[in-house]
Amino acid sequence: MAVIEELIRVEANETLSFGNHLMETKKKVLDFEVDGNLYKVKTYKEITKLEKNGILLYESVPGTTVHHFDMDEKNISYSVEGERDAQITMELEPEKEYKIFIDNVHVGKVKSNLAGKVTFSVNFSNGPQKVKIEKIG
Repeated sequence: MAVIEELIRVEANETLSFGNHLMETKKKVLDFEVDGNLYKVKTYKEITKLEKNGILLYESVPGTTVHHFDMDEKNISYSVEGERDAQITMELEPEKEYKIFIDNVHVGKVKSNLAGKVTFSVNFSNGPQKVKIEKIG
């Protein structure tokens, strides 16, 4: 996989790819429009953050590169890569339960907090990882 030189783009399959975990200085793209929604990405080696219409969707510390980010009412999936293991925070529905899979391995259930935030870690010792989050119920 490779970093996203333009910081955010729409792929041929209509998923989003964003972030560049190799950049030394913070860069951002504002008002990237997709289907009437405005996305904002900030990224560099220390953090990667994606917002949709002013609401946080994804944040990683340290920075990561995300490929094929796809989200619907029940599922989120993407591939993620980075230089160092990352803590990822996603803002989902408040007080709902979710199953988290990393490289097709169920790593646990988690309940989002009042703000809808879910946080988990990803280890990159085996390279890029596939993440899937399923809403329960």
